[in-house]
Amino acid sequence: MHLNYHFLQYLCPELEKAFLGKKIIACFSQNKDELILETEDAEESRFIRAHFLPPQIYLSFPDNFSRAKRNSIDLFKELIGDEIVGCTVLSFERAFYFSLSSGITLLFKLHANRSNVLLYEKNTATPVKLFRNGIVEDRDLDWNSLNKKYDLSWDSFEKLEGNASQFLPTLGAIPRNWLKGRGYPDENISAKWELMQELLEMLETPLFSIVEKNGEPHLSLLPEENPIKSFSNPIQAVNELFYLALVRGNFEKDKNTMLKKYQEQLKRTKSYIEKSTQKLEELRNSPPPSQLADVIMANLHEFQGGKLEVELMDFYSGETVLVKLKPNQKPQDHAASLYRKSKNRKLEWGQLDKTIAAKIKQAAILESQIEELNEIDDFRALKGYKKSHGEDKVLQKDAVILPFKTFEFEGFPIWVGKSAQANDDMLRSYTKKDDIWLHARMVPGSHVLIKTSGLKSIPASVLETAASLAAFYSKNKNESLAPVIHTEAKYVRKVKGSPAGSVMVEKEKVLMVTPKGPEEIFGKGD
Repeated sequence: MHLNYHFLQYLCPELEKAFLGKKIIACFSQNKDELILETEDAEESRFIRAHFLPPQIYLSFPDNFSRAKRNSIDLFKELIGDEIVGCTVLSFERAFYFSLSSGITLLFKLHANRSNVLLYEKNTATPVKLFRNGIVEDRDLDWNSLNKKYDLSWDSFEKLEGNASQFLPTLGAIPRNWLKGRGYPDENISAKWELMQELLEMLETPLFSIVEKNGEPHLSLLPEENPIKSFSNPIQAVNELFYLALVRGNFEKDKNTMLKKYQEQLKRTKSYIEKSTQKLEELRNSPPPSQLADVIMANLHEFQGGKLEVELMDFYSGETVLVKLKPNQKPQDHAASLYRKSKNRKLEWGQLDKTIAAKIKQAAILESQIEELNEIDDFRALKGYKKSHGEDKVLQKDAVILPFKTFEFEGFPIWVGKSAQANDDMLRSYTKKDDIWLHARMVPGSHVLIKTSGLKSIPASVLETAASLAAFYSKNKNESLAPVIHTEAKYVRKVKGSPAGSVMVEKEKVLMVTPKGPEEIFGKGD
């Protein structure tokens, strides 16, 4: 109800008392949706702060405000030195204005997402300046036309058949819900009239309470059972609402967003640890492929005549095994492939051990960060936390504004640049020297990064997956096989003056892969 006429009719007389005789000494904006006016008299300074960033439309009238040293612009210079001589609410309207000694009228129109501040010179019907110039309809707005009249008599009420929204459109959500909660829609016309009179009587003798509804603070003029706070002064009420909704509310939202992202990453990390540990145990407990290779080599004669399927006795397990060959494949070649797999298995064990150890360390760090973040209770501390955890900037930003697409494979984040400029941004602002950088060879394409978390080596499957993405996000995406170069990010550098996305690369290696997109690899679109 803080933008409601029924509140403004009490706010404006208090604003007149607070600002009467004060001169405007500054009018500025530090962002495109917030206007600040600084006023003073011989005794004190006071500010008018209008925050119009949809959907958060709030006013406050603090005693102190620190103007930023940078990114601040002066506005409405005509107001400087002018004295406030009055503050008036428009009749049954979500608007009020300050009258100045020069004859200027400064109108605050509080129409939700179309809220604005308009400056009218003496005896003019249309504004000479707007705060939010994008609201085109305000350019010709005659502020006098905003005043409204409603017939609040029984005759009018009866004629409208007790329709509350038509009888008094200014009520707002909280009063209408009060009526609804008392069965208003189902009552007869006389009972509706009695409820309406009871409501209007409460609105005429309000206690300004801040209540929580749907997880957000709201101002109410009605008696509330469990208010967050209650005030007899409307300026104090609207200042507290501003703090809870914007300052405290945005802090909680920012903090909870970061917590959620840390918790999601922790959940993924623990899941990877669990699955990889299980996979490692299966590798250790299963027979090595070399045993089957030994069986094949001991029974080469069984494949005579071009047989592709043969049942052999596994002399290691004592069981019969079915060996299948591919068309035109020799049993010796199949055995050689199994010997290679057996050799690579030992390497895979070692790699899994290292990766699991790194992920366990990462999980411990995340748990510590979550605990530290939970202890933070104000914006300053949160800002300090963000600064000291600069390496977590990806977690601290919404994915929609990152310059790259984000994927994850076997616990390793893989990032793909969205454009040539985004490739530069990713390399400059989000890359560590031991990350693995990939790019399709000799053709335009996206930069791809594998975040290694300090590991000196990564699984071949992760490297091949990232390379397939690099090939897919390049001019080679339709080739059956494409070359991709990869190296550590510390060997990739931007040459001054070179085009966006262009880099110098050293110590690169080449990997031949089949281009694959996110849908094929992860089962999701890009």
